[in-house]
Amino acid sequence: MAVGAGLVHRPVGADHPPVTALLGDVAAATGVPLDVPVAVVGDTGLGGPLAVPELVLGAVAAQLVAARSLTGDPSPLRLDAAHVALAVRSERFVRLDGRPVGLGFAPLSRFWRTADGWLRLHGNYPHHRAAAASVLGSEDVAAVAAAAVGRTAEELETAVVAAGGAAAAVRTPEAWAASPQGRAVAGLPLLDLRRVSDGAPRRPELRGLRVLDLTRVIAGPVATRVLASHGADVLRMDGPRLPDLREGLIDTGVGKRHVVLDLAGARDRAMVEELLSAADVVVQGYRPGALEAFGLDPAALAQRHPHLVVVRLSAWGTSGPWADRRGFDSLVQAATGIATTYGSPEEPGVLPAQALDHATGYLAAATVLAALVRQRGEGGGWYGELSLAQTARWLLAAPQDPSAPGPVPDPEPYLQTLASTDGSVTVVAPPGSPAWTTAAVLPPEAAPEWLPRAGSAS
Repeated sequence: MAVGAGLVHRPVGADHPPVTALLGDVAAATGVPLDVPVAVVGDTGLGGPLAVPELVLGAVAAQLVAARSLTGDPSPLRLDAAHVALAVRSERFVRLDGRPVGLGFAPLSRFWRTADGWLRLHGNYPHHRAAAASVLGSEDVAAVAAAAVGRTAEELETAVVAAGGAAAAVRTPEAWAASPQGRAVAGLPLLDLRRVSDGAPRRPELRGLRVLDLTRVIAGPVATRVLASHGADVLRMDGPRLPDLREGLIDTGVGKRHVVLDLAGARDRAMVEELLSAADVVVQGYRPGALEAFGLDPAALAQRHPHLVVVRLSAWGTSGPWADRRGFDSLVQAATGIATTYGSPEEPGVLPAQALDHATGYLAAATVLAALVRQRGEGGGWYGELSLAQTARWLLAAPQDPSAPGPVPDPEPYLQTLASTDGSVTVVAPPGSPAWTTAAVLPPEAAPEWLPRAGSAS
């Protein structure tokens, strides 16, 4: 389905059923009532065939209301829709000394026509480009196009994934629902939160909350970026091999301190264990299975550090044949049928923002905050789980009220500028929560240690 003539442009308010429905889904999944009054003003401009405005507004509102539940603030929430629309496209507006530095898409990261349809590749990372090239014979755009058209989409998807790359055949919503992974995701809620270990109630304050960030790319970093805006001390850990792209961290890493530690080394592994013993929260964004070898999977953490709140994000969910498959927002859009919903008879289309990434990130922050509320009353350690595919399922199932996209809001009133050792950093300020106080502190500037808590020497 394509957005075209005849569709109207309409603002979205908090009384729109999908906004309320998303807040209700999060409340039901977390067991924390999200009953603070919410008023949405303005328009996101994110019109189209699916309820993207409701998804992103509801996700942002969920974490803001969860924060109010944690701090005991009963005041109503007023959400600026234009601000939310810019925040979920933050990579488009980040600047370093006035020049754009946000991550776009590499030449291979696009749709490719195949013998029977379309394939989406993700080639922003060198190892993913190399994997795609090993299957298609080249990284040259013309050569890849010529090779792709001679093979089927699912054949190429399977081959690229087997080579260690990231790819998805473009499917219709019906084909996805009938696939083994689509059926696996259909059995999952939007998110899950459960108590996984015993322990006394804990009451860490939101300001100074210690969050160990084991995430990559967008969704996970957005979650911890949100927690940093609420005052959390977020320490983001990267490995020395296959590091995340520094340009992206200027945007998604704002408010956080970043360190490089090698989990394969005994000294660094012991340092991580020390950090975990004093942490309050761990947010994970690696594909399932990636952290098990280091004893950092949620089950192992619950045994060694039963006081922790652990929230894990993945692309495809933790059950089904794709559970350990690499994935990105663009690939989930392609596989689940969103790309065909936004496309035309000529080619697939895309959401007006990387809304699966950003919305899942805000929902993950809401899950962390709700877990802390539960921990105060019930004690114990808590585990939350989300995926881009589960968010996509919510979006595809939400009531559809197609509307035409509106203009991109003027970003200037919503930007904030921070000093960094790399230069002056300008980012979209967080919608509804306090502005960040620091730019991303990138390696090697930060030490792998927690900041002292307020009123404490440790």
